[in-house]
Amino acid sequence: MCQDIVVSPRNRVNTALDHKLPDRTPVDFLAVPEIWESLLNLYNIPPAKLTPSSMFDPSWEQLLQKLEIDCRVISYDQFCSPPPSALHPKGLIDWFSSPGRSTPNRMWRQITPDNLLCDIWGRQFKLANHPYGTYEELSKYPLEAATTLTDVKDHPWPEPDWWDFSLVSNLLDQMDKNDTYHIRYRIGSVFEVAWQLAGMEKFFIDLIIDPKLPNYIMERLTDIYVELTEQFLAAGRGRIDMVYFYDDLASQESLLISKDMWKKNIRPHHARLIEVAKSHDLKVMYHCDGAIHPLIPDLIDLGVDVLNPIQLDAKGMDPLKLKDQFGNRLCFHGGIDIIETLPRGSVSDVQREAKTHIRELGKDGGYVMAGTHHVQADTPLENIQALYDLDLRKTSE
Repeated sequence: MCQDIVVSPRNRVNTALDHKLPDRTPVDFLAVPEIWESLLNLYNIPPAKLTPSSMFDPSWEQLLQKLEIDCRVISYDQFCSPPPSALHPKGLIDWFSSPGRSTPNRMWRQITPDNLLCDIWGRQFKLANHPYGTYEELSKYPLEAATTLTDVKDHPWPEPDWWDFSLVSNLLDQMDKNDTYHIRYRIGSVFEVAWQLAGMEKFFIDLIIDPKLPNYIMERLTDIYVELTEQFLAAGRGRIDMVYFYDDLASQESLLISKDMWKKNIRPHHARLIEVAKSHDLKVMYHCDGAIHPLIPDLIDLGVDVLNPIQLDAKGMDPLKLKDQFGNRLCFHGGIDIIETLPRGSVSDVQREAKTHIRELGKDGGYVMAGTHHVQADTPLENIQALYDLDLRKTSE
């Protein structure tokens, strides 16, 4: 008697990323906290009791299992443990209330007495309300007044020993004790964090007239990321499938900086991050919103295996053309429009777009279906349910 072969989510994703056709299209899920909480209510999943030692939210993890999501993420900022001397004397460490959370992971924030949220790099955010919820908005650029290299060096940079990766093994045992899921490690961002420390206008001007300042910021960030990634992968003991980093370098129409400037100032830092992953024989996923098409050949040459999020309304990002041009050398993650289709389309619109991407981006493998960014709070829950319907994921149609 013939029995169906049970394929683990990990094997499903790895099959797709090896440019082979899996049993069904693998999927990922990232969303703003309002969506997570609404779905928990929809499926009657009770909230978990969280403590300062909780590494992730078990109720959110239960939702991923309910939706049969194949991917999991572990992030560097789950393991922050800065010394008291590095903290605001009246600050409060908070792990779970940040509107920036998009996965079950905890996320390190320090809340100051004036109610600002600070991250480990010194970026400061304030809470901003919108009709559907709350988001973090940059409030202050700590290096905006820096005019010399000494000013930048004197910034209270975190040190790699502020992270406690002894927690990694236990976390993996809790969230994936049977090595079931495809797990990627989130490194962080170089370019984005750098300009958010200095301010975008100042950062861009300095790249032209005094590049030693922005380059030092990016180099300092990269030094820390490289060391953290090495420590994490050593602690992960071969249980990690991929590393992931992000840097938004494009608008809807073009790159934010010239390709030559990217090659001179940004590419070397990205190359170092990728080199760490490749030294551990791991695949690399890179996230960039917008019209990133001009950099795709260079990203492939650097060693990027998976491109996210495939923002199909941006110039040059037509999914079918991307697949035809790069599909034998690059995999794709994302593609489901969170701006129009998911929040404003019908269930039929959502499923039509998903089927098109499964057919085109997923031809001969190479595709993980997900939104083009975090699913936003104005998205009808029935559209999310329609997107993650198991029958929709069949790759044979």
